[in-house]
Amino acid sequence: MFALVDCNNFYASCERVFQPQWESKAIVILSNNDGCVIARSNEAKALGIPMGAPAFQYYSFFKQKGVKVFSSNYPLYGDMSSRIMSILEQYTPNLEIYSIDEAFLQFKGFDLFNLEAEGHRIQKQIRRWTGIPVSIGMGPSKSLAKIANKIAKKYDSKTGGIYCINNEDKRVKALKWTAIGDVWGIGRQHCKRLESIGVRNAWQFTMLPNDWIRKQMSILGLRLKKDLQGLPHIQLEEIQPSKKGIATTRSFEGTLAEFKDLEERISTFASSCAEKMRKQKSSCTALIIFLRSDPHKKGVIPYRNSCVVTLPYATNSSITLSKYAVLGLHKIFKKGILYKKAGVMTMGLVPTASRQLPLFGGEESKHLLIMKALDHINKRFGPHQMKLANQDLQYTWKMKQEHLSQRYTTEISEIIEVK
Repeated sequence: MFALVDCNNFYASCERVFQPQWESKAIVILSNNDGCVIARSNEAKALGIPMGAPAFQYYSFFKQKGVKVFSSNYPLYGDMSSRIMSILEQYTPNLEIYSIDEAFLQFKGFDLFNLEAEGHRIQKQIRRWTGIPVSIGMGPSKSLAKIANKIAKKYDSKTGGIYCINNEDKRVKALKWTAIGDVWGIGRQHCKRLESIGVRNAWQFTMLPNDWIRKQMSILGLRLKKDLQGLPHIQLEEIQPSKKGIATTRSFEGTLAEFKDLEERISTFASSCAEKMRKQKSSCTALIIFLRSDPHKKGVIPYRNSCVVTLPYATNSSITLSKYAVLGLHKIFKKGILYKKAGVMTMGLVPTASRQLPLFGGEESKHLLIMKALDHINKRFGPHQMKLANQDLQYTWKMKQEHLSQRYTTEISEIIEVK
């Protein structure tokens, strides 16, 4: 059996753990720079606030309806997610972290256990240890566990947040209840194609001939059909050792027109990417540098451009990456443009321990020692204490976060004080 554990309104729930006065009240979480709504409590959804709503258009509405607004607090959300995943690991070693607030579990050798009771035990422990409410769906395959989770959430008052598809009647009923567009793994184009031939729900999908599914949706569609029939064909995915790419992109507080100002920003972004790579022990073989003017500002010359810079060898040195990022900036910079956003992205990540270096003219051996010292100092005394010479020593980029809560679990100076 598989289980999908999904945190209910995760970002809002994290905020409520430490500010319980907002329980049962409308809450919205804003994106980076307080741009748009990226998470809503059930009460906020009931008010008709859409996902992605531009914050500046809704501030008067928020005030009128008493909606509490929070800026994204990713250190808090990430730490709370890690705590929940560590609890789940106590129940089974077969765990796939699907997203920051979702995880698949596979229960092998639990044939004599009451899995629904086990689900309630997991739910109760997570609530008690972290304060986060979760819904759990169970089924003989990942796809059915996903559907069971939706049923558990939709009919929370009846299910208590736990639903188990453990017999054929429940499976058929659940598939007939699930609209074809809500089936995990069926995108918009496949949904249109299926609806055009009269397939409206997941049950009708499982009745289609194998040959038609294989021809129209490839082998992946056939696996999905088998999975929905209760024959597990979609297995847990192994945890990837590192990211395939790292990016640092920022919108500026105002606009930048001078090359020296953009050079400082691009160098800082490249250094940030290098630091992230060193943490995961990887190096990159190419960089993408991009610039963009403000697309929403009238009377401004529109401009958007990017370039790829291939590195002579894989590296995670801030010095080397900054040098080549600035070379890329030279290629795409134009005078007379008011730039609003820029960024650096890495490509071709490889493990640092097994990277291929050139026989002659490779990276200076001093770089490794310098980067090690740089990371040690910044870790001990705080981020951005040491920088490259072409970075602004006085300036540290900060997001617009006017509604930011405290980092209760990751910053010692911001923990809750009991009086």
